[in-house]
Amino acid sequence: MAATRSDPGSGVVPAPETRRLARGALSSVDVAVSTMANIGPAMSFFFGFGTIVAAAGVASPLTIVAAAIAIALLGNTLTQFSKSQPSAGSFVTFIGRTFGPWSAIVAAIVLIAGYIVAVAAVVAISGGWAHTILLKYLSISIPWQLLTAVFCAGALYLVISGVKPTTTVAGLFFIFEMGLLAVVAVFLLIEHGGSLNLHPFDPGRLRNGFSGLSLGFPLAVYLFVGWENSAPLAEESTDPRSNVGKAVFSSVALMAFTYILLAYVTMVAFHENVKSIAGSSVPYVDAAQSVAGALAFFAYLAGFTSIIGSLLAATNSQSRIIFSSAREGLLPSPIASVTERTRTPWASLVVYVVLALGLTYVFGWSTDPVTFFGEIATLGTILIALIYLVANVALPFYYRRFHRDEFSPVRHLLLPALGALAIGYPLYELVKPGQPPPFSRYPLIAAGVLVVAAVYGAFLNRRDRTLGERIGSVIADAD
Repeated sequence: MAATRSDPGSGVVPAPETRRLARGALSSVDVAVSTMANIGPAMSFFFGFGTIVAAAGVASPLTIVAAAIAIALLGNTLTQFSKSQPSAGSFVTFIGRTFGPWSAIVAAIVLIAGYIVAVAAVVAISGGWAHTILLKYLSISIPWQLLTAVFCAGALYLVISGVKPTTTVAGLFFIFEMGLLAVVAVFLLIEHGGSLNLHPFDPGRLRNGFSGLSLGFPLAVYLFVGWENSAPLAEESTDPRSNVGKAVFSSVALMAFTYILLAYVTMVAFHENVKSIAGSSVPYVDAAQSVAGALAFFAYLAGFTSIIGSLLAATNSQSRIIFSSAREGLLPSPIASVTERTRTPWASLVVYVVLALGLTYVFGWSTDPVTFFGEIATLGTILIALIYLVANVALPFYYRRFHRDEFSPVRHLLLPALGALAIGYPLYELVKPGQPPPFSRYPLIAAGVLVVAAVYGAFLNRRDRTLGERIGSVIADAD
């Protein structure tokens, strides 16, 4: 579809070819697999399920069902925006086109800060998990901080080499991860075949009834973070207006099935002992260990491939938002530099990885990587969820303003309203008063980021009155 079509919402102003990415490099399968690799199902489930069980009890898989529905609602918003204006800027472009340049600047800073903080968790756990595997199976002790630096350097080298090879490698890690998870699940089901039942799907077995679902739901939502990976890859996709939606919904469906299966298997393997699951640092690995050491090794390996695949996919995708923001003038222009041969945004990749590694070393050097993972990921999620919320609010305004003839009360009003509610509740649970330290400080830190973003946005918008013309000016499939 020609990007220069009549579209008052697009503001099409072709970018200099020197600032364009490698268009058409990724197929719909590439984009979908990259999205699922970014989610990192093994990594997310390993470190998140125990907390969900502590909140929801035996029927904790039901919280995953509810979370999948919530993420699908958010996916509708991303899909509808991408059909109209596919862009590497993702939520920044969508919000900026709707509410103006100041909002785009604020969204860019908040979203980029959230992504960098969140990926710092992945950076830390990459070295921490590798340290655990080497120590357990080879009796080799290498500081996790050193391993983390090695993995970051390797990831940076690979992502700069090009979006296609990086996506291929991340996809291979993801496929291997899913295979290992499936092998472990099958053996656990065989081992505990006499204990199979439908208790995990019985609403009556939720802890404290609906309140258990309410407590577990926000935690389950964050298992899916990374679902939006496809949008920033739009410019490099073969069919950006449709591939984003395909990647979102296929990823949410497959990840929901995977999480529900893993949750059921874990519950069966622990004989529905909620206290034991909640007390385990990594329940799925412990369940595998109880059957056979080799099975536990497969689980450890699945976790490692998940972490590395997520690091690669997240870096590939989220750095594009930094690149797009710099290309449009929301961030310093040199950050929008690309390599001549592969059209890779090398400068934004360097900024992304270096800042994430710096955060890890400054705040997590003397902390256990697993503990740091849970803490820093929560702060990043607060910032990211804020942008999810604003994007859902923006969708009906965008379509009423720019595509009134295409406006659908269901797709562009009802579903985003439900999406706003779906993300608003877990966001409230993260910022409400009474959180234990260090989580009690995170709402204040998030508020500080918002204030800085607002002040910088006001300054930049006042200094450069042309920003409004440049936001969203580069359409993914523009000639």
